Amino acid sequence: MMKVEIRPDWFVRDAVGVATPLPALLELLLAVSQLGSISKAASARGMSYRHAWGLLQQFSSQFGAELVFKVRGQGTVLSPLAEKLMWADRRIHARLTPMLDSLASELQQELARVMTDDAQVLRITASHGFAVAALVAQLSEQGTAVDIKYRGSSEAVAALARGECELAGFHLPVGRFEQAAAAKYRPWLDPARHALIHLAYRMQGIFVARGNPKGITGLADLSRPELRFVNRQKGSGTRVLLELLLADAGINGFATAEFTHAAVAAYVASGMADVSFGVETAARRFDLDFIPVIREQYFLACASSAVDAPLLLAAQAAMASSAFHQVLAALPGYDGDLCGTRLDMHTLF
Repeated sequence: MMKVEIRPDWFVRDAVGVATPLPALLELLLAVSQLGSISKAASARGMSYRHAWGLLQQFSSQFGAELVFKVRGQGTVLSPLAEKLMWADRRIHARLTPMLDSLASELQQELARVMTDDAQVLRITASHGFAVAALVAQLSEQGTAVDIKYRGSSEAVAALARGECELAGFHLPVGRFEQAAAAKYRPWLDPARHALIHLAYRMQGIFVARGNPKGITGLADLSRPELRFVNRQKGSGTRVLLELLLADAGINGFATAEFTHAAVAAYVASGMADVSFGVETAARRFDLDFIPVIREQYFLACASSAVDAPLLLAAQAAMASSAFHQVLAALPGYDGDLCGTRLDMHTLF
């Protein structure tokens, strides 16, 4: 099956306008940071030591600063500039990858429609999350064509109500905020017409820099005026949840926003913000400290009449597979014990 992929690349353009792509350098820097040696990094990336050294020297000259240093007892380490380049690349991917994945999915389906008239495609609109991305990958491996659109939770369930997708992903907190959060989705989800499939439990909490230099202990600290906070975008389930938590604590919201959990984690990791809120996996991937706040459930909503349709049965089979459970088990803060379980919507709505 044909698969369309779109990935972000970025370039450095010198004073005379010559653009040099950065991916090869960034891959080499990552290997150096992991292996502590240019020669080992070069071997791991399938290049000669001479080529690797030349690449480092070329970009050091372009930037006017060294990218690596020798440190006694530690081998070769990255300079602050190299660390910032790697952070910038991770931030670019965190912000753009969900949008590019959605665009790639749309293009793939358009091409498939031209080549085959009877292509069956599972349309998913969902709040972006690590479990959803893993499910899409699992479905693709099983040969199920997927059209994924990453939208806020409110937009996802609205798309389901309009018949624009077969599965809509959204999440609700476990405990006393569950009903208040569910009320946000009630205009689009009808227990008489819709069903729920449990995807995963996950932990949401506070992101802070490694070592917690600002001494943040909980949500109450967000009232401190000196703290810089980055929020999620309006309509996202995480923002809905956070606003409920902040209102309960008597704290006003925040204006600065990013589109994904990884993007807000990158914001904190860069030093552009002191604190944020999201799922634990994102914090760990950006080497941040994580303060657990609340557990939640991630659901996939669908039409009750379609829950046994072939495409939805394929999705449930993917969720029940041992391969998918292994992926979930490797995501910090995720719990897939009930993955694939059908639930009665009346208990939530």
